[in-house]
Amino acid sequence: MSIHYAVNLSILFGEAAFLERFSLAAAAGFTAVEFWFPYEYPIERLSAELRRSDLQLVLFNLKPGNFAAGDRGLLCDPDRREEFRSAVTDALTIASRLDCARINTMIVRIRPDLPREAQRACLVENLKWAAPRARDAGVTLLIEPLNDYDNPGYFLTTSREGYAILKDVAESNLKLQFDLYHLQITEGDLSRNFLGHLADIGHVQIADVPGRHEPGTGEINYAHVLRLIENSGYRGFVSLEYKPLRSTEESLIWLPREARGTPTTFQRS
Repeated sequence: MSIHYAVNLSILFGEAAFLERFSLAAAAGFTAVEFWFPYEYPIERLSAELRRSDLQLVLFNLKPGNFAAGDRGLLCDPDRREEFRSAVTDALTIASRLDCARINTMIVRIRPDLPREAQRACLVENLKWAAPRARDAGVTLLIEPLNDYDNPGYFLTTSREGYAILKDVAESNLKLQFDLYHLQITEGDLSRNFLGHLADIGHVQIADVPGRHEPGTGEINYAHVLRLIENSGYRGFVSLEYKPLRSTEESLIWLPREARGTPTTFQRS
């Protein structure tokens, strides 16, 4: 099967202003993009940039709360249920306008003043509320484990707990966002983890360890991992979400232009 690649415009093509990155991604050969947050830009402008560059938007994140103040999500906070539900409503409207079928819900940093069990119960309750509404809109919701070295105090740090949450919520349009960078740091054993939970994985993101740079600069054997993904039957996107060590174009040497969205042979940079 083909690997269908996307590129994260919030972190790649950083040589240009954000709204200029759409055309740069298309010029580099990509047909699918994602980004973190659409909320500070007019939706009409984002839509126009996607159409102008003939790009498909495959993912964005739910509002995280006050990101500058340290918020990394709303999902687990019992005192912010209404804020979370309002964020879901807004995000589904944007997803419809931009024809985007996946939203990363973002979890939250742990509140030390509340029992973890109460925060997990709130998370499950919120997802049970949100998933049917997303399904009606044709959207898959995602939860993403993040490593606790880069994100100290984050609630969800392992895929094991992520899969347990999926089981408890029991909604077909709730999946795991499988970020190889984060999971290599917290767990390793990427191949067995991926193949053992293929039905639960709704989106893949890649970067190398350490440093979160392009594949081929660190310890992850991407030649093996990408072959495994290609041969697994996985039908979602594999998104480039790394910090280029060089210019974005130079950092893409591992992914031949003609293979960006088609089966590829890994090339070490």
